[in-house]
Amino acid sequence: MPHFEKIIIVDIRSIKVSLFDQFPFTQTMEVRTRVAISGETILVAMQKSPINSLHFNTVSGCVLVLLILIFNSASVAAWETPITRKFDFTVQPLSLTRICNTKSIISMNGMFPGPTLYANEGDRILVNVTNRGQYNISIHWHGIRQILSAWADGPAYITQCPIQTGQSYMYNFTITKQSGTLFWHAHETWLRGTVYGAIVIYPQKSYPFTFSNEEHVILLGEWWKANVEDVETSALQNGTGPAIADAYTINGLPGPLYNCSSTDTYLLKVKPKRTYLLRIVNAALNSELFFTVAKHTLTVVEIDGDYTKPFNTTTILLTPGQSTNVLINSDQPIGRYYMGASPYMSAVNVPFQTVPTLAIFEYDTAPASTPPTMPTFPRSNDTNSTTQFVGSLRSLNDPQHLETIPQTVDKNLFFTVGLGLKPCDANRTCQGPNGKNFTASVNNISLILPHIALLQSYYFNISNVFTRDFPDKTLNPFAYTSNPPNNLTPIQGTKLDVIPFNSNVQIVLQDTSLVGAENHPIHLHGFSFYIVGQGFGDFNAGSANFNLVDPPRRNTIGVPVGGWAAIRFKADNPGVWYMHCHLEIHTTWGLAMAFIVQNGVGSNQTLPPPPPDLPRC
Repeated sequence: MPHFEKIIIVDIRSIKVSLFDQFPFTQTMEVRTRVAISGETILVAMQKSPINSLHFNTVSGCVLVLLILIFNSASVAAWETPITRKFDFTVQPLSLTRICNTKSIISMNGMFPGPTLYANEGDRILVNVTNRGQYNISIHWHGIRQILSAWADGPAYITQCPIQTGQSYMYNFTITKQSGTLFWHAHETWLRGTVYGAIVIYPQKSYPFTFSNEEHVILLGEWWKANVEDVETSALQNGTGPAIADAYTINGLPGPLYNCSSTDTYLLKVKPKRTYLLRIVNAALNSELFFTVAKHTLTVVEIDGDYTKPFNTTTILLTPGQSTNVLINSDQPIGRYYMGASPYMSAVNVPFQTVPTLAIFEYDTAPASTPPTMPTFPRSNDTNSTTQFVGSLRSLNDPQHLETIPQTVDKNLFFTVGLGLKPCDANRTCQGPNGKNFTASVNNISLILPHIALLQSYYFNISNVFTRDFPDKTLNPFAYTSNPPNNLTPIQGTKLDVIPFNSNVQIVLQDTSLVGAENHPIHLHGFSFYIVGQGFGDFNAGSANFNLVDPPRRNTIGVPVGGWAAIRFKADNPGVWYMHCHLEIHTTWGLAMAFIVQNGVGSNQTLPPPPPDLPRC
């Protein structure tokens, strides 16, 4: 028993809200929170309704906090009132050992993965990010719609200049009509390879499903022995694809299939005959991942922060940038079971890491010596399983959770997305096909990031930064998924597409086979959208089958390999909004563009001025 300097007893009925003002409280969820007492920090997991356990472990120091958990309906309601929550994030180096190799990474608050940001729907969030690392950085709050707060969205050179070493920036936004599981990550170069963490938003209304008052965040990622910044730099210098990841990870740990990693395995202990909520995020840089738990069924209830009609499956697919909430019943024989993530690779002749990452799903009374049961993973090129899973997704759209699916279209866009090749620069040797450089584009335009943020140049009418002539449809139609033309070189530019405020927008995203067909996870900042149609081959408006009743709603869509996807959204959020492939190498090659959504009428439809501490380039 450690020696404790003090014991503090707290009756939560009378505790001051300011003590917990950074942390949400819900009636049915486990909440992890940090309580600062005399400079020491305690990590406390609290359960409510009913209270049957209190778990704590010290993060630093020896201070015991004992909470007398006494609740009534009045105290619960008070916690659910939207408040302002303040967080301090510090970007800093961290030395870590994984798969027999020690290296220094860039981390947030000295944690890998970074801290989970907990909040309630309606809360105002203030995150002060201080950069103590050696690289410029920005932070994106992936999936947060940033209503009238585009300055806080985070992508470098789109809505802000990056935060330079030694500088700080306060991200200020309100979570408006959103709940569920999202995540935050670095949005400058490839720093999000190690700088990421979950966002958990508790709803104002009750959940449309039930579980046993316990939830767990599962963050899927990738790990390189090399510095991820060097991996990016090498790929750009050589003109070819990047070095593959040395491992996949679950909550930062690779699991027992990798060298030196038998103890670097995430362990999730459960009690029999309960229902748990798993909040799963794919934070990987370049890998789409299947996720499964041996011998257990997963019930999908939410994607990208929006409820779905529940359905059962043994395996889910997450592209980079996607999140999925599932229910899992601990209804199997007492034992230990592996849960894991394995790759989905839709492209041919592209190298990738084939070894899955594993974690352990352990019943609490199972002997530790019991060998875990191995799951069955889909084949890495199993597009049929992927199509079946995606085709099962439907928005809940019931009377308590109504969806407003645009039934008409004001602005109709047709965007090709895919890879290309460009000539090697003079006095260089490139290792891409035919001695050329890989490149990527939207509508055959490869985005060049400016040296000042697009939102700043738009707001202040700074000239010679971008043009407003991004084409609404591809200028050179061809057979997109067969018989590609000989010219594989896109043009380069910084062109934006302008959308009037409150327009109903439809975008058909068409994959191409110029270099090779591939599933492209396209992420749209500032909005969630309805996926009203998907298919294989070239899009044909006359034969496309659209769902305008209960289409799934996401912020990141996997455009099918050799196919198309149609999305719709209402452009009711003024600002400059980035749309890009969430395979980081494709964004680096230029598979990205941006929209200007114009102001509407009045202050509630007009982008406010930037904050005074907006970083400078």
